[in-house]
Amino acid sequence: MKLPGESAQFKMAPKERIDELKKIADVKKRAKKAGVLALFYPSVSKQTMFALILRKTYKGVHSAQIGFPGGKFEAMDSSLRVTALRETEEEIGVNQNKVIVLKKLTEVYIPPSNFFVQPFLGYTNKTPNFILQEDEVEDLIEVPLKHFMNDSIKSFQNLSTSYAKNIEVPVFKLNNHRVWGATAMMLSEVREMLKQLL
Repeated sequence: MKLPGESAQFKMAPKERIDELKKIADVKKRAKKAGVLALFYPSVSKQTMFALILRKTYKGVHSAQIGFPGGKFEAMDSSLRVTALRETEEEIGVNQNKVIVLKKLTEVYIPPSNFFVQPFLGYTNKTPNFILQEDEVEDLIEVPLKHFMNDSIKSFQNLSTSYAKNIEVPVFKLNNHRVWGATAMMLSEVREMLKQLL
């Protein structure tokens, strides 16, 4: 299946972010790299779920934000796929050998932290035994697929970001959390792909 790509991501990107993303051709050479995992799995009640994390509060641009498990590419990693799996195991305790990676998704540039993030789509056949990395992860957010595919989760809210004050941004409302920015953009691509399949 062809990836929906940036056109899907841009549906959940603030206008200011889209303008910023169009200026990044030369930035890419200097940007850091990260890999994240959109992990789907069956719940104990056999409902299809996926995992997001609430990051700890710290001195940094992604403090207390919602995101996918994953993190920065390290010299020991042979690829960003390896990064995403290693970091997912470190952050939420899912054994990387139990994850089946289906697809590499469209990378997203995050201007405030100067990262190119490469998302991957994967699943496990069994309900994971989640173990959270206490110094990095505040909470695990388990989202039912059925809820994620409901159009009522999409809305707009005024937020202050690292690059603008009080701007209207598209958000997903998931489990009483507002998900916006790069994570929402990646989720938008996942959602478009699932709409083609379901």
